[in-house]
Amino acid sequence: MTDVTYLTLEGKEALKRELDLLVNVQRPELAAKLSEAVSQGDLKENADYHDAKEKQAFLEGRIQQLEKMLRSAVIIEKDANSSFVGMGSVVTIIEEGYDDEETYTIVGAAEANPSSNKISNESPVGKALLGRAKGDKVKVKTPVGETVFKIKSVK
Repeated sequence: MTDVTYLTLEGKEALKRELDLLVNVQRPELAAKLSEAVSQGDLKENADYHDAKEKQAFLEGRIQQLEKMLRSAVIIEKDANSSFVGMGSVVTIIEEGYDDEETYTIVGAAEANPSSNKISNESPVGKALLGRAKGDKVKVKTPVGETVFKIKSVK
């Protein structure tokens, strides 16, 4: 069975834009650099050639990865009436013993970006929050020990 890639609609569009850029801009640019490097002659000691080949391998790998994610994409649609945390939920939590609220959107791993407050449903915090509701306390095992969060709101 194919792995599922959970994405918001915005996340899917961002991956499509990245794929378009790689295929239609960066791939042709790299092909031109590679062709130029080949024209320089001796490939054994041609740093431009080896650099371009390495970049080409990374580029093709990323293109394949994006194509696979888009083929297996399942769009996250949050049930607006649900009071339970699910994919696409915006959850505000408070760590026990602290006053600062933290708000996260639960997304698939491909779209996770903690610095943008998007956490994966597969992360320890994301897993602990799934299926829970406002007022619930959840225990999360982290590398530094167990942390308890209280759910302030679910949207």
